[in-house]
Amino acid sequence: MTVYSGPVNSTSRGLIVTPKRSVADFLNPLDDLAKLSPSLLARHFGQISSGGITWKIPRFLYIGAQGGDDPIRLGIFASINGDEPEGAYALAELIKTLEITPELARGYCLFIYPICNPSGFEDGTRLSRNGHDLNQQFWNDPVAEEVVLLQRELYAHAFHGLITLRSDATSSGMYGFVRGATLSRNLLEPALSAAEAVLPRNRATHIGEFKANQGIVRNREGGILSSPDKLRPRPFEIILETPRAAPRYQQESALLVSLITILGEYRKMIAYAANI
Repeated sequence: MTVYSGPVNSTSRGLIVTPKRSVADFLNPLDDLAKLSPSLLARHFGQISSGGITWKIPRFLYIGAQGGDDPIRLGIFASINGDEPEGAYALAELIKTLEITPELARGYCLFIYPICNPSGFEDGTRLSRNGHDLNQQFWNDPVAEEVVLLQRELYAHAFHGLITLRSDATSSGMYGFVRGATLSRNLLEPALSAAEAVLPRNRATHIGEFKANQGIVRNREGGILSSPDKLRPRPFEIILETPRAAPRYQQESALLVSLITILGEYRKMIAYAANI
């Protein structure tokens, strides 16, 4: 089974498609890095098919140095919508940064999923090539192969926290969604503050249809990537949203500094709780 990287002659709908970008080109340098790294593992999984083309969902594990107790398992996801590639490139930069500064991942086992919608990523479309909006199907009798595979990951690894990277075509600044109010706010607020060195924050009182407070939104639509309802203890859940109109390098930089901030803040919170 291989990850497809060339042009597509046809899809299941009989349309001629020339991919805007290549999953394989994205993965090759990271896969090469994993072969040499003592901490980074490439563990791509699953099988997604459309029009005779097959992809796997990319997954990297970065295993930080031992930090005391059992490793903190975080799942970090991007490109659920294929027309939001900024998060994928930010995660590639995160992996490279961790290789240079491994202390940032001390105490963590990071499960990094940079491209959750491989066909949409290649085509530059919100939907998968099979016509599915992945961000409407989680825990709702999904038919999309990608969602079924990702739900299994969410069950199997029982993450302590979930972080999803998105971009918003209608927002003038960066903001985030939280679930698990106290814990998530104590992580999201520092992350947004750090990112303001790169991108402005959206401080509107309403973002889309949701009430917001200094760029923090608590309500979310159903069907998005989240932990299973029955999972206990519940992980923290954060969605970071960048303004899509901003230059991509700024979005990537803002997401990278936000992620590094969350890693540092959550480690401090866990250490503080252990000493109570």
